[in-house]
Amino acid sequence: MVEAHSEEDISSYRARLEEKLKAVLADNKITLDESRILTECAIFADKVAVDEEIVRLRSHFKAFEDILASDEPVGRKLDFLMQEMNRETNTIGSKCSNSSIAHVVVDIKCELEKIREQIQNIE
Repeated sequence: MVEAHSEEDISSYRARLEEKLKAVLADNKITLDESRILTECAIFADKVAVDEEIVRLRSHFKAFEDILASDEPVGRKLDFLMQEMNRETNTIGSKCSNSSIAHVVVDIKCELEKIREQIQNIE
């Protein structure tokens, strides 16, 4: 869900940027440089891309399952892992400009906090 909304943000940004540039450039009788628009969109896409964070968050969830399946004491490991999950979620939230992503981030943070409270009872 977050990935799809992130891709929509980039497409939407490109369309808005192109429209604004066309209007400004037309007022000044300057032709539009398509390569410059693509460059600006690439820069924007790089700033708001959450692919790496999502990959790391998924790997943290996998590690969470693996830790729970182990026979060792898991409380501290899970607590540390929760910190990492929160960090990735916060990064996604700080990069997003889409309200739908922001709502998902809040939901994720609420669920992570519930899990963290349960982990406090595990040794």
